[in-house]
Amino acid sequence: MNLKVTAGPFVFDAVLETEKAPKTCEAFLKLLPFENKIIHVRWSGEGVWVPLGDNHFSVGFENNTSHPAPGHFILYPGGESEAEILLAYGGVDFSSKVGQLSGNHFLTLTSNLDKLPELGNKVLWEGAHDIKFELA
Repeated sequence: MNLKVTAGPFVFDAVLETEKAPKTCEAFLKLLPFENKIIHVRWSGEGVWVPLGDNHFSVGFENNTSHPAPGHFILYPGGESEAEILLAYGGVDFSSKVGQLSGNHFLTLTSNLDKLPELGNKVLWEGAHDIKFELA
């Protein structure tokens, strides 16, 4: 299933990883259209994230990783740290103040990947930017 992701001034096409993370994708689809803010990560490297607070997702780990590739979104369903969605724009070692974490790779950007470093730098130097996920 295809999505459109608008992050700051950039628009990306994306595909849900329904075969590898079916429960995570199903939970995320229930949120659409989903709008929030992205902020730069604190501990994880070159990534931006959407804090989800205490909104824990009732999904276990599936297709999980601590090292998402640029253009990969992961969902940390909550537990040791607050729930969050993270987008890697460069090298990421997914962590929090409690240490190493692992999140479910559920969404992959398929267009405009060359704009990811620019997005990451805008969020780093200018602060929070809007993000919107919607069906394509």
